[in-house]
Amino acid sequence: MADIEIRTATPFDAEELLGIYSYYIENTAVTYEIDVPFAEDFRRRIEKTLMKYPYIVAERDGRIIGYAYAGVFKDRAAYERSAETSIYVDVNEKRYGTGTALYRELEKRLADMGVRNAYACIASTDKDDEYLNHDSIWFHEKQGYTLVGKFHKCAEKFGREYDMVWMEKIIG
Repeated sequence: MADIEIRTATPFDAEELLGIYSYYIENTAVTYEIDVPFAEDFRRRIEKTLMKYPYIVAERDGRIIGYAYAGVFKDRAAYERSAETSIYVDVNEKRYGTGTALYRELEKRLADMGVRNAYACIASTDKDDEYLNHDSIWFHEKQGYTLVGKFHKCAEKFGREYDMVWMEKIIG
């Protein structure tokens, strides 16, 4: 298996990234987004994020296999040293170290810009089903994140109620 290369995302990556993300929208409760965004809207999301935060992609053999980015934790000046993280890996590329490589680089870039706290907002369920399991929570625990809060039955997707948890990692 070829090595993974991590680079900064560009707006030109939007369609490829949306290809990864749309799987999670349409087939899982990992994201609580219901409708797949248009490519142009997704491109604008990338541009907006890149104005202030890292947005990175993992490539293997010239193909994007995952991406991660950070954003505003809370829109108040006192929270400037905190950021929210997100990560999506191609469903066929999971468990090969792509997510770990992406998060290591994302956290390094965040720490370099003075961010001290990284937060992950993660879909959660008490009982695994065909749309959601505990993989994302376990992944974040493996990366050193700890559970700091839970919102019960705060989302509904596919006719089911789901929870949301916040996990935190001190990176700086």
